Amino acid sequence: MSTLQTLDRGLRALDIVAQSPSGISVADLARELDVHRAICYRIVATLEDHSLVARTADGRIRLGVAAAVLASRFEPQFAGDVQPVLHALADETRATAFVSAAQGQNCVVIMVAEPEGTLLRVGYRVGSSHPIDRGAAGIAILALRPESPSDSDVVRQARADGYSLTRGQLEHGAVGIASGIALPQGFGSSAGLERSVGVVAIDGLDTERAADAVKRTAREIEHLISV
Repeated sequence: MSTLQTLDRGLRALDIVAQSPSGISVADLARELDVHRAICYRIVATLEDHSLVARTADGRIRLGVAAAVLASRFEPQFAGDVQPVLHALADETRATAFVSAAQGQNCVVIMVAEPEGTLLRVGYRVGSSHPIDRGAAGIAILALRPESPSDSDVVRQARADGYSLTRGQLEHGAVGIASGIALPQGFGSSAGLERSVGVVAIDGLDTERAADAVKRTAREIEHLISV
């Protein structure tokens, strides 16, 4: 399949900038793209014209306001596509299903679905927040990131298994299982769109079957957001 080289470079530049929250110099960006600095200046100027990037006072390149607008427009589409899938996961596992997102050093619940006909439910609600390195949802997101010497054993295990399983980390007696949702290439990990999907229950959860269902749901969501 043929691609447009200039467009490809522009999108890769945007991805690199998105992964540099403190900004990146044109020289470093050119090095990352493996292009001459003059070409990089033209790429940056084009992205600036569309407010996708902006220059700081010291000349470093950061994401611009248009990138945030694009991200915000992604949310309604994501919610509409994913809600039926999330309800199906809740009904299959007989547990509360959720989607969480990374926000800085925290993990925040952005969607919840309850199984039909169950009386005992975990009090998981939209807006609930916890440190990203605690709980299945956050650990699953960390496992999607590139390997790092600072990774904890639980993150390494989640990366190897394709899911995270935790017990009682956020609520006594609660069992959580989550799998990271890999974004389409070019979204970047620092764009505020890192997600995981999972389930949480108080005892009685068949963790093996739930893990399979959660991983399958994560792949289904990946397909939905990539088409």
